[in-house]
Amino acid sequence: MSARNADGSLSPVAARTAAGESGALAAAPRQRTLARPVTVRGKGLMLGADAVITIQPAPAHSGIAFVRTDLTPPVRIPATAEHVAPRPRRTTLKSGDVTIDTVEHCLSAIAGLRIDNATIEINGPELPCGDGSAALFAEPMMEAGIIELDAPRKVFKIREPIIIEEPDGMIAAMPYDAEGMRVVYDLDYGQRGHRIRHQTFSYNVAEGNYLQDIAPARTYSLREEAEQLQASGLCKHLTPRDILVIGDDGSPIDNAYRFDDEPVRHKVLDVIGDLSMIGAPIQGRVLAVRSGHGLNRKLALRIREQMLAADLRKTVVDGKVMDIRAIQKLMPHRYPMLLVDRVVEMDGAKRAVGIKNVTINEPFFQGHYPGAPIMPGVLLVEAMAQLGGLLLSNVLEHTGKIAILLSIDRVKLRRPVVPGDQVVLEAENVRATARTGHLRCRALVGDKVAAEAELRFMMVDPDLE
Repeated sequence: MSARNADGSLSPVAARTAAGESGALAAAPRQRTLARPVTVRGKGLMLGADAVITIQPAPAHSGIAFVRTDLTPPVRIPATAEHVAPRPRRTTLKSGDVTIDTVEHCLSAIAGLRIDNATIEINGPELPCGDGSAALFAEPMMEAGIIELDAPRKVFKIREPIIIEEPDGMIAAMPYDAEGMRVVYDLDYGQRGHRIRHQTFSYNVAEGNYLQDIAPARTYSLREEAEQLQASGLCKHLTPRDILVIGDDGSPIDNAYRFDDEPVRHKVLDVIGDLSMIGAPIQGRVLAVRSGHGLNRKLALRIREQMLAADLRKTVVDGKVMDIRAIQKLMPHRYPMLLVDRVVEMDGAKRAVGIKNVTINEPFFQGHYPGAPIMPGVLLVEAMAQLGGLLLSNVLEHTGKIAILLSIDRVKLRRPVVPGDQVVLEAENVRATARTGHLRCRALVGDKVAAEAELRFMMVDPDLE
């Protein structure tokens, strides 16, 4: 990427370097977002409906998320791998019954330009397609400009190989000493794909020119595949002049390649977009052979699991947001019903992580299976609820109020908790108002989920008399 912004001014990093700032300071990467909103219009790839998206700048630590603004209330879907719904030939995000189709090209452009925080507002179920490349999104974002935020950029380093193999393809993530994510894609269809020659392409997101080398590469299909899609009612608005359709002789129909190896470059484009849903850029080498969106998603999930587990271990060891005295100032509970020993992470009013150390001295073990002590599941739910109450106390309108549990939904008790276990409690704010709160909670022992539930609270004044 150029050291200058789209308007020709130096980027913050380049400006500090040009001013003679020390190498140590200049080397610390910062999170990035857009300088201003970007609007993109067009028809969707599969459904062909008119679509308008606005890519909004977002503050540090926001990540990437989509918002369906055509719904009441609007539905927000984080662009993370656990929200991906399996669909053929595209990447679809889903939350409940709400879906957003063909997000991979937009996400690839965002990741390829190394943007960490953005909110994509969309007025329908599918993103614009353009010519099937990522240029539709990348070019206006570069024109808008990219700015740095006052927060360090998180990068997850692959330390152990992850290999996922299926009969028709393979994808792997390997440790990599250099900066960035290097994608090496081997496109070889064998005799099935004699019209598309064997192609290999290597690209490093941190070093390469995404706008020039990756963004223009278009999605493609063989002639018979395109005919099957249109016969099933999809892509009916498109002709071979609009996107890349490869004929029986191996040449594009009514079109021409932008690169001699355009198909494999588009595969790299898709990998970058799909792996952006890990939730943070990675330092690693990604090797792919005939990998599609399904395999890409599986790798993203595996890496994301490793990243979240590593974050949790570091937080538990290093973090100390609230000790027991600070907790007691906010919570009305006391022994033996205070079930949160400390809070190790508090991300504003969005997320909290707490610790409950379980010992044989717990009073409930005297009567709950004393010969084979197991922590009652209802107390795991209570512990999650207490952490949730502490999280809700961080919402401005709730200051000075306490959280009273209203309802418990989707409870799952997945494994027993026994003396000696350290239970890591997680609470995520789904929605909070001045009077109510809706949280999604988990309790983990190690990297295994022991319990989970969705909890709703009412916020009341502490004087209940």
